[in-house]
Amino acid sequence: MSTGPTIAETVKSAALKLSAHSESPRLDAELLLGKVLGLSRASLIARDNQSVAPDDELQLTQLTLKRARGVPIAYLTGSREFWSLTLTVTPDVLVPRPETESLVQHALQLLPHEAACSVLDLGTGSGAIALAIASERPRWSVTGVDLSPHALTVAAQNSRALKLPQITWRLGSWFEAVQGERFHLIVANPPYIAAADPALAKLTAEPAMALSAGPTGLESLEAIVAQAPQYLDAGGWLALEHGCTQAPDVSRLLQQHGFASVRTFPDFTGKPRVTLGVHTPQGTL
Repeated sequence: MSTGPTIAETVKSAALKLSAHSESPRLDAELLLGKVLGLSRASLIARDNQSVAPDDELQLTQLTLKRARGVPIAYLTGSREFWSLTLTVTPDVLVPRPETESLVQHALQLLPHEAACSVLDLGTGSGAIALAIASERPRWSVTGVDLSPHALTVAAQNSRALKLPQITWRLGSWFEAVQGERFHLIVANPPYIAAADPALAKLTAEPAMALSAGPTGLESLEAIVAQAPQYLDAGGWLALEHGCTQAPDVSRLLQQHGFASVRTFPDFTGKPRVTLGVHTPQGTL
């Protein structure tokens, strides 16, 4: 009686099919097969001689075809790790990127760790930034805002799963949902890809409004910087993720709107990715 291919053989075959469509075809193949079999990557590797049933092979083939068409691996598996947190991810939200961890890293250093500080995360999506900050600073009060009710559903689900109840989720466009409130820190990873950037062609599976806001890619950044002083306490910080060529523009915007101590930091690849500044109303310094 013949048996099906082993896990090792199945992974190798799927990785070959994905080699022209992914920067990490073997990893993708392992994650997809793990999703089908209900196994972690470690368990998958430990059982590499185990046979794969025909029905499971078929499911993997279907997922592999979707991945080859450009669907992000996180949408196919339904999850993504960010800041060591396992997040539920759906096509309603942008897939959290490793470079965004740089925004979290620097935001965490801007306020006293044990103080009762308030933080606003604009365009929260899956809640990745808000959740990462809340997980590290349990005394901080965090508010996550998004224009998409579907995205907020995902964020709230992640909050419950991770047992991080100190986050409030609000529906609205940027500051629309927090009228009259002020915060010690505002963070944002807004859409910053220019509308004509060829990179968008590879990102069609993700929400367009989370990727690009206009011709220059600076439109959302400009709107946030212009309005942020009304929602920051004196001495409060604004920290922004942006494109790797946009640091000079974002720095200029912050300075034009009265922010001081403006600095830019790189992501894990060394590219300029995060620019921040402190709100200094006239007469406070």
